[in-house]
Amino acid sequence: MKILETCIEMFGQTGFHSMTMKEVAQRVGISNTGLLHHFASKDELLFGVLGLDDERRKQFFLERGLAVMSIPDDVDEIKSLLKTLVTSELQPGLIELHSTLAAEAASPDHPAHESYRNRYANVVRYYTQAFQALAAAGEMKTDAEPEAVAGMFVALTDGLQLQWLYERDTLRLERNVSAFLRSFVKGID
Repeated sequence: MKILETCIEMFGQTGFHSMTMKEVAQRVGISNTGLLHHFASKDELLFGVLGLDDERRKQFFLERGLAVMSIPDDVDEIKSLLKTLVTSELQPGLIELHSTLAAEAASPDHPAHESYRNRYANVVRYYTQAFQALAAAGEMKTDAEPEAVAGMFVALTDGLQLQWLYERDTLRLERNVSAFLRSFVKGID
């Protein structure tokens, strides 16, 4: 697990392409041969990270004070979660890795295709539940189906992250996400 945790940190700092196997081995404190015994290539490291089960991934992010996706019970908590989704913990390397892999994995013959297909299905399902809870509480400004709003929200956040990679100094994710949410959810500032 230490190897994969180190890879997640390194992806977040330098991105997938800039990271070397030698650097991973050094950071983990093992020899390059020792690393190759567990993972024969950077691709294997990547798929090891993608293959981490949800509990291990949640624990990793919680230990670093990063958001973990779980549906809050309170409407105000849902609004707060949606509004602050992309604000505080931007890690350029992880955003770049996700954006690149999401595009590459769209091809059905890409090794990460199923992983990303499942990721998008799960993320849309997660936000659908959040928007359903807001609709049930009378907090939505639209009669659009929660699943449609969830799909738009995921497309917006992924698209904004990609744009942010090009315009880090000028693009403000929170402002754009808040504008979207104000169009659909009552009480968003």
